[in-house]
Parts: sequence; structure tokens; C-alpha cells
Amino acid sequence: MNTGYIYSISISPERGQLKKEIAEANIIDGFGIEGDGHGGDWGRQITCLSWDSVYKTNEIYHLNAGPGDFAENLLIGGLDLSSAKVGSKIHISDNVILEVTQIGKEDHPSIVSQTFGVSLLPKEGLFCRVIRGGKIKKGDFVNLVI
Repeated sequence: MNTGYIYSISISPERGQLKKEIAEANIIDGFGIEGDGHGGDWGRQITCLSWDSVYKTNEIYHLNAGPGDFAENLLIGGLDLSSAKVGSKIHISDNVILEVTQIGKEDHPSIVSQTFGVSLLPKEGLFCRVIRGGKIKKGDFVNLVI
């Protein structure tokens, strides 16, 4: 099992916006993150990205992007997310379970690409639905079960 940690949690009240970092969140079964505009009955309730990818993108493009700037909900550190597949499970702390429903998405002009000139979600974003909710916070451990 691969183990990492939550680098950050970010939400926005509506879709199509950069997200703002929060210290902790309530994950709701079958919905997503309380207070996030992407919550709902669909397969993209929570979006995960690798902190390592954001860090490398910052270096390559001379950016200073941080939590929420790539429109992700969870930045995960210390974990190689590239081995995830549709159906993989992401366990957070002792309670929350997410299931990967989609990897990447259609690329279109977005607030992210307009702001930074580059976007990571179209190629690297892990889109998930909530199997089991609960409280999470920055620093919680994350396991990827392929």
C-alpha cells in the first residue's frame, strides 16, 4: 500500500473558480466536501492532485501556485498518484474512503489555464466519489489502494 499525507484541503462555493485553502473539512457520503461547489450526486465530487506535480510545475513554469490554485480539493504529498486507476480507493485517516471514477478530464479554457497558462487536472486530476465520509484535516495520512 502506498502512503502519503494531505498537504492541503481547498474548496470554493461555486464551480469554475480557484479554490481557497481550509484547515479541515467534513466529507459527506455520496456528496463530496461540505461547502464545495463540486459536491453532488455525480462522479467528480472530490478532485485530488499530487503536491509533487504542483511543485514541479511551479519550478518549470516559474509559478508560485499553491493550494487550490489548480482547482483541486485535495493536494496529496508523499504519494505517487500516477499508478491510480479507475476503481482505485483512496483512504484518508481512519474513516474516509474515496473511489477514483475518472483520471483527467476534457481540456478547455478555464480560470486555471487563464490565470497560470497551464492546468494539471486534464492529465493528472483524480476525480473521485465519496464511499464513506468523515472529518479530515491537513496532515492526515492517505493510502492509495490500487
